[in-house]
Amino acid sequence: MRAESASTDDALTLPALVFAAASRHAGRIAIEDEGLRLDYAELPERVLAVTRALIASGIEPGDRVAIWAPNRAEWILAALGAHCAGAVMVPVNTRMKGLEAADILARSRTRLLFAVGRFLDCDYPAMLEAERPATLERVVVIGDGKPARAGDLYWDEFVARADEVPQDIACSRALAVTPEDLSDLMFTSGTTGRPKGVMCAHGQVLRAFTGYVGALGLRPGDRYLIVNPFFHTFGYKAGWVSCLIAGATILPHPVFDAEAVFRRIEADRVTVLPGPPALYLSMLAHPRLAEADLGSLRVAITGAATIPPVLIERMRKELGFEVVTTAYGLTECGGVATICDPADDAETVATTSGRAITGTEVRIVDAENRPLPAGEAGEVCVRGFHVMRGYFEDLAATADAIDSDGWLHTGDVGILDERGYLRITDRLKDMFIVGGFNCYPAEIEAGLTRHPSIAQVAVIGVPDERMGEVGCACVVLRAGERLDEPGLIAWARERMANYKVPRYVRFLPALPVNASNKVLKSELRAGFVAA
Repeated sequence: MRAESASTDDALTLPALVFAAASRHAGRIAIEDEGLRLDYAELPERVLAVTRALIASGIEPGDRVAIWAPNRAEWILAALGAHCAGAVMVPVNTRMKGLEAADILARSRTRLLFAVGRFLDCDYPAMLEAERPATLERVVVIGDGKPARAGDLYWDEFVARADEVPQDIACSRALAVTPEDLSDLMFTSGTTGRPKGVMCAHGQVLRAFTGYVGALGLRPGDRYLIVNPFFHTFGYKAGWVSCLIAGATILPHPVFDAEAVFRRIEADRVTVLPGPPALYLSMLAHPRLAEADLGSLRVAITGAATIPPVLIERMRKELGFEVVTTAYGLTECGGVATICDPADDAETVATTSGRAITGTEVRIVDAENRPLPAGEAGEVCVRGFHVMRGYFEDLAATADAIDSDGWLHTGDVGILDERGYLRITDRLKDMFIVGGFNCYPAEIEAGLTRHPSIAQVAVIGVPDERMGEVGCACVVLRAGERLDEPGLIAWARERMANYKVPRYVRFLPALPVNASNKVLKSELRAGFVAA
């Protein structure tokens, strides 16, 4: 299968993008990771090896294939291999524990899982084993660690199964994928506390992020350090997919550490470094800032938290970025809905999320779904080609999110100014963001109420200088029970992803409620005092 005349701008599916990028960018490095330097020209063969192994394993078009691993080359090859097989890729958050991951695997009816063996002192196959759903037929172990049961395979053993399927079969499968076919099923939590699967199609991804690449000015030869996790749209679609569109080199980075990032910028001559504000604040506070060689840096894009204008100025002056911009999006609209023009002033970049991308409408509505004029706050609604196909097997939740006119109700409160620039001011559903990760109080509360000493709990987001926001659990204990802040935090760390674990715990005799017995979280926020 060849695509000599193809342009990445014309690619309408991720399989088509693989072949177009190989033709257009041959001779450039596509992925550089742990000694691997994979040329764009070599990418189709490596991807199709995974596709052939998936076909040999019985994976059919439309089947779900999940990935539970940190940022690394195999993640990309597994995802693209699944796409070329016509499968729907299901990313799983590496911060999740076995029970949380098993719930997603079971509800998506995932047939095959690519899982890292060991990461951050956790054995992922072992962590899943006790909760492993019957619908999961095979686990393929990436990196260190070992399979948990017979029939599971190491990565190299799995890829060797490619020999069982001819190359032309895999090529035909890849060619059969259409822009309307689902590319991914990304689970995002809602106010019910249970993650919902967002369905997105190939054509939506390619159209949105071809525009994104153009807006940022990403170009062939850029070297993109992807610190944002691949299980998130920021690391996946705005990350390595955007690299393939632009012809940039993908530099996966599994865990953010300011010292390690400094070393990689210098050693790998990084030009593109997106991330949440916490990433740049950590860099600016690092003792090596003055002596570090950051001269290669060119492009930064941030968002997901309130940003002081001085941060934008410092990123330009002290970190040396030529392009610093912000954007707004959510999983339900593919990850991007608005973006600032890089030429905008620091105040605009810091205080707004830019204007709607081409093909997208944004409006602000009141509680009765009536459009509001510029300058008035209300719920942010988005309509366009990239709005999700719906929540997986959840028609009721889909109908709640997307109205009859096709407007996606985001649950965020914002204002559009006279220029059409969007400013997010609040969240209708109490969601807060920890270092770029969405946290949903109902989900965290459901987990904390399993503690035998807790009678009631309400979780709120509170300001944090480094992370933007962190969680605070306001707890009412059962009669006669004793519990302290360190004890509850330690208990929570064993049972939920780290970013969900409350940073603070406040013990109260009762939670404030209104006449309908609804907890008044505004009072809890107003009464919060950091220790």
